[in-house]
Amino acid sequence: MSGDVKDQTAEKAGAKTGEQATERRINMIEAINDALDIMLERDPDVIVLGEDVGYFGGVFRCTAGLQEKHGKTRVFDTPISECGIIGVAVGMGAYGLRPVPEIQFADYIYPGLDQLISEAARLRYRSATDYIAPLTVRSPFGGGIFGGQTHSQSPEALFTHVSGLKTVIPSTPYDAKGLLISAIEDNDPVIFFEPKRIYNGPFSGYYDKPVEPWKKHEASIVPEGYYNIPLGKARKVTEGEQLTVLAYGTMVHVAESVCKTKGVEADILDLRTLVPLDIEAIEASVERTGRCLIVHEATRTSGFGAELSALVTERCFYHLEAPVERVTGFDTPYPHSLEWAYFPGPVRIGEAIDKILKD
Repeated sequence: MSGDVKDQTAEKAGAKTGEQATERRINMIEAINDALDIMLERDPDVIVLGEDVGYFGGVFRCTAGLQEKHGKTRVFDTPISECGIIGVAVGMGAYGLRPVPEIQFADYIYPGLDQLISEAARLRYRSATDYIAPLTVRSPFGGGIFGGQTHSQSPEALFTHVSGLKTVIPSTPYDAKGLLISAIEDNDPVIFFEPKRIYNGPFSGYYDKPVEPWKKHEASIVPEGYYNIPLGKARKVTEGEQLTVLAYGTMVHVAESVCKTKGVEADILDLRTLVPLDIEAIEASVERTGRCLIVHEATRTSGFGAELSALVTERCFYHLEAPVERVTGFDTPYPHSLEWAYFPGPVRIGEAIDKILKD
């Protein structure tokens, strides 16, 4: 049974709505733009900055029209300096603003790691809460656009390792808007990764064909106006008794497609936020199904799936009826011409499901 509509309806009913009224069918780019527009309107302390976010509207158009509407002091372009962008954002946050810096691709975020790890993540603790760093670093991540090795990486595990940072990855327009609003309102630094392969809609298990028509997909229904989704709460995509599938971002749609094709009744949990993690939802599901499959696009070794596997084994060991399985990217540099083979797809996910159910 699909839990998607049920869970989102419940969320909408319990969300802080303010001026919320009607709904629209939009894609993730439009939902992110809407969230930024709403927060710029509601909170004069919100600032959007980054390379090409102003006049051009962002490389993926997520900030289109915001500078024209809110002005060049609220939405502005920066030099090509990721360290500078994030460093300035840390200072803005300490001063009392709520900056939302955009890093054009997650692969470009590495020059700013010292600012994120040594400054943003620790500011609250080292100042004994005298200062905070309420910045939300937005960045498209993952492959799917043939961007090659420097435009396609999935570095989420690097940030989940850092105490003081929160890591958020939406998989639907509805979640993207609500989670981004929550991230901007949060008093801690948040890494907000946007899976660019589903910016315009989820893909089938074979990746090369968008689910058509995307506009009819339930998850594309997004309320107008303000609402938020609390960080740290997973979303149940489908409900089933045979196994639990843990995924986030693009892989949510891929796993759902594979389970549907194979006729497997799975509890698919879209984690939505990796830190804070909804471990209670994971435990409840695995204890009920007795089996767990983890799917993510990043490389296998030290990927976030390893942490999930450890947590499930530690907390649900006596409920498991088969070993925890992981389907991930390969431990290789990102392959430009073979990226579709690199991604977890129908064959590898299907084989893992067969293995789990056979045990």
